[in-house]
Amino acid sequence: MTYASKRETTPGNPLIDSPELYEVRFPDHERIAGRWAEDVLRRYGAGPRVLDIGCGTGRDAAYLHGAGRTVVGADLSTAMLAYARDHHPGPEYRHADLRGFDLGTFDAVMCLDSALLYCHTDDDLDGFLGSCRAGLAPGGLLVAEMRNGAFFLGRTELLDAPIVNTFSHHGTHYRSTTTLYLDRAAQLLRRTRVWTADDGSPPVEQRSAWRLFFPQELRHRLTAHGFTVLGLYDRPGPRTEPPWREGDDAATTVDADRLHLVARLTR
Repeated sequence: MTYASKRETTPGNPLIDSPELYEVRFPDHERIAGRWAEDVLRRYGAGPRVLDIGCGTGRDAAYLHGAGRTVVGADLSTAMLAYARDHHPGPEYRHADLRGFDLGTFDAVMCLDSALLYCHTDDDLDGFLGSCRAGLAPGGLLVAEMRNGAFFLGRTELLDAPIVNTFSHHGTHYRSTTTLYLDRAAQLLRRTRVWTADDGSPPVEQRSAWRLFFPQELRHRLTAHGFTVLGLYDRPGPRTEPPWREGDDAATTVDADRLHLVARLTR
């Protein structure tokens, strides 16, 4: 969740510097993301050992731990990891980069909330998939949830105007103004976000980017690394509207703004 190349991110991201603020801005009181992940793991018969790579504040890792799994949560942000250890205990939390990691052997690797999209280059993606291949037991699962590159083929509604969000925390009112634009040559969705607060602090400008992967591109890369794709669909999921609920079946479409991936290591 908080992986980012130093080339693509400016310092001073309030949500990473202050993980508590992240959970206020992106609440998940019903633990939909963790419940969705546990449902996928159960449906596909995953074993108990799970790596949550890009674990952020640790909410989802802790939910899986509470469901009886042995969980390692890994992130590049030391602030996020410290917060996770204090506020979502249970999993083992480790510092790691998703573009290349060696954290043990697992029955499933989980990568949620567009963390995979910080693999900005093909080498980055190969590093991630190679690490998953090396770290998964035979028949292990890879479960990922992210923005869908195919959504931006002919659609501009997320690009036409800045996106403004406001929220309050401990009496301070925050406002974020986000501008997205496509860098087609690099296949990146670039993001400029300006944060302001009414506590007298100066505005903070954050720049970051997500790689836009397309469904058939992911299928090809996964197959090359020895995975068989079991599910690749746009809804429902933890960030779709309406969000996933127990008993929901996966759609057969792949053109909405979220993409959900389930793949098994077969060779």
